Amino acid sequence: MTIDSTANILNIVSVTFSGLQGPTSASHIHCCTALPGVGTAGVATQVPYFSGFPIGVTSGSYSMNFDMTQASTWNPTFITASGGTAAGAESVLAAGAAAGDAYLNIHSTAFAGGEIRGFLVPTPEPGTLLLLGTGLLGLVGAARRKWLG
Repeated sequence: MTIDSTANILNIVSVTFSGLQGPTSASHIHCCTALPGVGTAGVATQVPYFSGFPIGVTSGSYSMNFDMTQASTWNPTFITASGGTAAGAESVLAAGAAAGDAYLNIHSTAFAGGEIRGFLVPTPEPGTLLLLGTGLLGLVGAARRKWLG
């Protein structure tokens, strides 16, 4: 999942699944758990499943972009709990995902509570990593110059 807060786009980059015990019955993102990487949370995005998500199958794939400014992207209950606006929902999900408190859940008829659950792990963008690497090289260079003389 990628959140582009400048363009207000939620991109479900790629979800591929197979070998489910029962056919899919729902899929969405939950947010926000009390502790990163554990627990359960309410549904943040569309209910009962994402638009166009393959329902009634034991394998499939999915990719979609959602406009986070649209109320239809969100669970109405999540909007209410996030200040009553789509912008509030976007802000809460972005913070929850960055903190490791959000997860993608694929529900099946065999596991109504979710057969597949994957916590969203924050990953820096390539530009951030480049900036970090450049800064570290500069520090090493400065330390080396100081040490040599």
